[in-house]
Amino acid sequence: MNSIINKKLIKLNINGNSKKEIIVELAKLIDEQGRLNSIDEYIEEVLKREELSTTGIGFGVAIPHGKTNAVKVPTVAFGRIKDGVEWQSLDGEPVHIVFLLAVPEKAASNAHLKILAALSRKLMDENFREELLTVNSQEKLIETLETIFANALD
Repeated sequence: MNSIINKKLIKLNINGNSKKEIIVELAKLIDEQGRLNSIDEYIEEVLKREELSTTGIGFGVAIPHGKTNAVKVPTVAFGRIKDGVEWQSLDGEPVHIVFLLAVPEKAASNAHLKILAALSRKLMDENFREELLTVNSQEKLIETLETIFANALD
């Protein structure tokens, strides 16, 4: 359970058609891994954060996140939406890739910022984004993502 992400936290074909449905779908993956104290509190926190400002950062990517006591351990869930979904992204484009971050309130106050920063830096690379859109193996995706997140919390 030390790893921030694992194969069971990846969904290469999300079914949701809205921001909320996708957040709920990915939050269920996190909950099924025993990483949440309360899925309802966690989802509520993520949706509250979404109301403050969009987490659609552009390039077809969204990084919704919640920092709350409803989270046991820092976790990232990954989802891919084939047809894309409206996310009020900064560039106005639909989102195809979602990284849902879950961070305990009591974790180092900057744990989620480190994860966000490491991920954001990597997402600037067009080849990396293309790989996220096309990879068909959870194992290959894990290899790629673990290197990013391992360095984020060192």
